[in-house]
Amino acid sequence: MNASPNVTAPDWDVNALANARAKGKRPWFYESKEAERVLNIVMALAQELAVTRERLDTLERLMQAKALLSQAEMDSYVPNKRAAAERGDANQAYLARILRILSQELEAQTDSESQSGAGNAVTVEELAKK
Repeated sequence: MNASPNVTAPDWDVNALANARAKGKRPWFYESKEAERVLNIVMALAQELAVTRERLDTLERLMQAKALLSQAEMDSYVPNKRAAAERGDANQAYLARILRILSQELEAQTDSESQSGAGNAVTVEELAKK
């Protein structure tokens, strides 16, 4: 990337973006909501993995072509505390994206209950069991 040193990354709330939803009801393709949830999660994982694999392949090819790092150096890398923390944050955002359907269902249920006056909150874990 050729970013100017004076330009900072946008201050985005990745969890909020991952849970952004379109207006209206979610289309369902299977009779079983459980099957639909699993399909949505699997498709989110497949999309994430495809993008990651492509970027990883690009980086490894560029680094090896420029003799920046050997395969052995890449394989033996151990992140420092800051890198590990950044990876942890990235993993949380990743999980928010792939489990988006559960979060959206929970939010929709919570919205519905608050509009109807019901006060029984449901956790994501409880929703996943339904």
